[in-house]
Order: sequence, then structure tokens, then C-alpha cells
Amino acid sequence: MPQEKVGVVGAGMMGAEIALVFAMAGHDVLLADTGSAVVEAALARLAGVLDKGVERRFWTADAAAAARRNLKPATSLAAYDDRDLVIEAVFEDAAVKGALFRELDEICQPSCVFASNTSTISISTLAANVAPARRGRFLGTHFFSPVSRMKLVEVMPAFDTDAAVVERVTALCREIGKVPVRIKDVPGFAVNRLLHAVFIEAVRLVEEGVATPEDIDTACRLGLGHPVGPFQLMDQVTNGLSLQVQEILQDAYGERFRPRPLMKQMVRAGFDGRKAGRGWFRYETGKRG
Repeated sequence: MPQEKVGVVGAGMMGAEIALVFAMAGHDVLLADTGSAVVEAALARLAGVLDKGVERRFWTADAAAAARRNLKPATSLAAYDDRDLVIEAVFEDAAVKGALFRELDEICQPSCVFASNTSTISISTLAANVAPARRGRFLGTHFFSPVSRMKLVEVMPAFDTDAAVVERVTALCREIGKVPVRIKDVPGFAVNRLLHAVFIEAVRLVEEGVATPEDIDTACRLGLGHPVGPFQLMDQVTNGLSLQVQEILQDAYGERFRPRPLMKQMVRAGFDGRKAGRGWFRYETGKRG
């Protein structure tokens, strides 16, 4: 495939690693966020990811060198005026994403494809923020964390997405080493609906005293073949984000996705997970929170 000029907006863990995998595949990539300090911190973090990946033979030294060569910080979104593809990976809020897409729509060339990494919000709803002429080049690409290791990408066309754009982006996902699956544009798409059904039931089991988080995680790993248990995974992605996703799913689908009271209590108490030092587990002691 021809090399694309790619822009990623959002230098958090997801956005930074999305930028990384495109750069490793040889694409010219710009990464932007709310300030240069945020982007520079993300690039420093990615340097460690690259070093570890080479050391553990996840990828070659040549791929790491390509990433360092091809990934550059952008001081403002104005630099995105020559991009072929822009991927949004900012805070999971429809208003925040909508404002960003309206700004990008004024900056980017008419041929530029817009993609959102949202995990829950309707792609057609987000596409309404750009001019009708661009809606045929707007779709969802939901990557999974850590993007540098996880193969799956959910690809969601919006109501007006051109079939040729879907094929182009699907092929591009394969070219960067991912496995794309096409999903209908519904809130939560496919994986998050399955995942949060498990999260909600896991928390219910703890509330009912059926089992501890440790034992449920062990059961899921050894009995279901999951690489990590639901409580470890919630602590990794943060309980706050998990609660936010469940509230979006409840709004879309009703009672089956109502967050459990214990989850709300954990978030309000500040037990947000690994980054906070305490979630379902205490990370300084390895014991349950």
C-alpha cells in the first residue's frame, strides 16, 4: 500500500500507541494533544515501549527505528492540513469529540479520512459534526489496549461512509499488523458490550459474597482461558472509565447494563485502579482493596 500521512489526536496511552503502530509500519505520523508537554511525555513513554519490545522480540529493531524516524510531535492541529487519515483518540465524551471534529473539518484537506477510536459512542452521531461532504470519509476504528500488542480493531462505518473508504481503512489496518472486524454502528459496538456484561456480573458476584475478586480472576483465567481476570482488567483500564462506559451502555440498552452500586462506591472513594495505587487490589501490597 502507498504510505499514508497519518495524524493522531490524543497522546494518552491509546492515542500514543496508535500513532506508534502506524509509524512502525512506515507511515509519516503526527501526534498532537492539548499541549507540547503532553506529547513529549508520550513520546518519552513510547521510547521505553520500543526498547522493551525489541528486547522481548515483539518486533524488530528495524521497526523500532522506523517508529522513531516517522513519529513526530505536532505543535498544533494546523499541521494536519496535509494528512490523509486523522484518528481521534481523546476523552470518551461526545461533546469533546464533536468539538474536535468540527475543528479538524475546517483544517484538513477534503480527501482526508476521519476515524474515531471511541469505544462506545455512535459513529454516525460523531459524523454529524463534520460537513456533509466529508461524512462519506468518516468511520470508527476501535483499537484495543495495549495497541502495540493487541491485534484486534473494530471497524464501524457510519450511515454515510463510502464502501471504498471502509475497504481502504480495513486494508490499512491489516497492513500495520492488525486484524480488523467489521461491526455495525451501535453504542458499545461488539466487544465492549460483551466485556461490560462480564464486568457487571463479576461485581455482582462480589456484592453477593459468592467469591472474592482474586478468586473470580483466577477462575476466569484458568476456567475460561482469559489472559487476565475482570478485576485486574478493570484496574488496568481504570474503574472510572469502566463506570463511564457502563453508564453510556445503560442509556442505550437499559437495565442490563446498569452499573453495580459497589462499582459506583469504588469510583467515588477514589479507588480507580492501578494508576491510583488502589482499586480492586492494593498495588503496594498486592492485596484486595
